[in-house]
Amino acid sequence: MDLLDDAWALQPDLARVREALHRDPEVGLHLPRTQERVLDELRGLPLEISTGTETTSVTAVLRGTGSEPAPEGRTTVLLRGDMDALPVEERSGEEFAATNGAMHACGHDLHTTGLIGAARLLSAHRDRLAGDVVFMFQPGEEGYDGARVMIEEGVLEAAGRRPDHAYALHVVPHRLPAGLISGRAGVTLFASYTLEVTVRGTGGHGATPYEARDPIVAAAEMVGALQTAVTRSFNVFSPVIVTVGVLRAGTTANIIPDTASFEATVRAVDPGAEPELREVFGRYLRGIAAAHGVEVDVTLTAGYPATVNDAAEAEYVGGVARELFGEERYHAAEHPSQGSEDFSRVLQEVPGVLLFLGAHVPGVEPGKAPANHSPLARFDSSVLGQASALLAGLAAERLCA
Repeated sequence: MDLLDDAWALQPDLARVREALHRDPEVGLHLPRTQERVLDELRGLPLEISTGTETTSVTAVLRGTGSEPAPEGRTTVLLRGDMDALPVEERSGEEFAATNGAMHACGHDLHTTGLIGAARLLSAHRDRLAGDVVFMFQPGEEGYDGARVMIEEGVLEAAGRRPDHAYALHVVPHRLPAGLISGRAGVTLFASYTLEVTVRGTGGHGATPYEARDPIVAAAEMVGALQTAVTRSFNVFSPVIVTVGVLRAGTTANIIPDTASFEATVRAVDPGAEPELREVFGRYLRGIAAAHGVEVDVTLTAGYPATVNDAAEAEYVGGVARELFGEERYHAAEHPSQGSEDFSRVLQEVPGVLLFLGAHVPGVEPGKAPANHSPLARFDSSVLGQASALLAGLAAERLCA
């Protein structure tokens, strides 16, 4: 099965699909135009297609027609591509840049297109597959937990039995050269949490702060103290990251408000860190509140679990990537990435791997290329054939008759 030649032949059309998706991004769990485009691109392929009820997801099952093993021995592989964009005003300068206030700033347009390409490649070689492939086109990865919704809707049972293996890839525009594949065993992405803090004091005149209980001063101290809490409470070899992204307080310069609030994203490499996070943050923040004579409400909400790659599967995908593209095109990552991903939900149920694929645009110095989520982020469409071949190859090696 020569997937590479077929993939390179698809490359121009895959670039067309990617540009169309990029021009018309949608955010969240409901992506009707994106869903319709995916269905259009899959039309005519020998797939059993279903769509979500709680989301605009697309699930497509390819039944291999190669020599059949016993029913209990039939293998199923799940391949996933996320479809949603971010609420970011695009400033990338691309000719096909979005203009509707949203942007595929995390490369999900490439993920979706790569999965469409994999569906085409594997459909063309259906007679060589002695098993089934589930193509999981997922909305709502960016904070909406779309993978959980699709699991609840039955994506893992779509082929009639649970997948034996699950694979996904994520493009990177800045840290990896275009075409370099990176993977590792164990934790590959951190677990995520949201920390919400509201400080309740007593408002007053800015000229007489001693007559008030200033929540802003307390909140400001808390923001700084969280960094100390991290470095003094957690092992440096099991890191925790806290970044405050929202800070709200006040209406005008000379009024001390009654309340101040802030929100932070928290990342932890240890999948079991949540109880300690709650204890440490609560102790620090309530101590500061007591010192200032104010009250504080602290809420830590779990987001996505750590993304944990199965060790045997990591060895397998590294072998497939090297075989397809050459030894120099695969990099075994030493450390996990601090991002988080809801493909972790799938990997809690099915052994598999999330891989990274470099999509750095030529001509831009790697250290200066905008990262994922930046309004300036750009991704190299020339890796689409490789992405399709990689996803298809991971399934084909498992299923070839």
